[in-house]
Amino acid sequence: MARQKGIIKLKGSIGDVSFYKTQDGYLAREKGGVDKERIKNDPAFQRTRENGAEFGRAGSATRILRTAFRPLLLKTSDGRVTSRLTKEMMKVVKADQVNARGERNVLDGELELLQGFEFNINGRLGATMYAPYDATIDRATGAAAVNIPDFIPQNAIAYPQGATHVKFVSAGAEINFEEDSFNLVTSESAEIVIGPQNEAAVNLANALPAGSVSPLFLAFGIEFYQEVNGVFYPLKNGAYNALSLVTVDGGA
Repeated sequence: MARQKGIIKLKGSIGDVSFYKTQDGYLAREKGGVDKERIKNDPAFQRTRENGAEFGRAGSATRILRTAFRPLLLKTSDGRVTSRLTKEMMKVVKADQVNARGERNVLDGELELLQGFEFNINGRLGATMYAPYDATIDRATGAAAVNIPDFIPQNAIAYPQGATHVKFVSAGAEINFEEDSFNLVTSESAEIVIGPQNEAAVNLANALPAGSVSPLFLAFGIEFYQEVNGVFYPLKNGAYNALSLVTVDGGA
């Protein structure tokens, strides 16, 4: 593909060249490629078919995970979260040491590789939250919790200009990738003034089904607000909010 230059930007097609707009600007590319039927049947494209099958599984798993955490992602995600998460999910698939190439999947892979994934690349949890916290999943009881010891907000949190309050959020998810289903439980703190006061410990508890055999995920994040006349307004529509997968238990 090529980047369009000049004052006038084109969208559409001229001859064999397509012009279109992306997040990276206005681009152009030449039409063409291998015939679809040939890719499906020609032995020369066996590797292509294998790669496509595994990419499809990674894409489906990405969709289910994003759907499960959608209530939080509505407030905290960047424009490329889908492509970034799919890239990481492909690493999960490729870690499968059980199945042959083309048959590898997320359940036989290493879902724990997703631990630490940031849903908002512009507001990383690691660059926002400096207070220590403990994130745990107890598969036997189903308890998925984040515990934050007492802290001083203005020292423990890197807050953007204009923010007056912060809220901690967490969510535990049980995801059945084979049946395309999930359970989500969320919890949140009250709005906390960003100041020099000492705040008591915060416990965010999410009760998932006990004894589940499905993969379990725990997300933890921070939302920023500006208080005006007693009303809390999301700061910059959540542009600075952070959310990360802090614990992942892929199961047996």
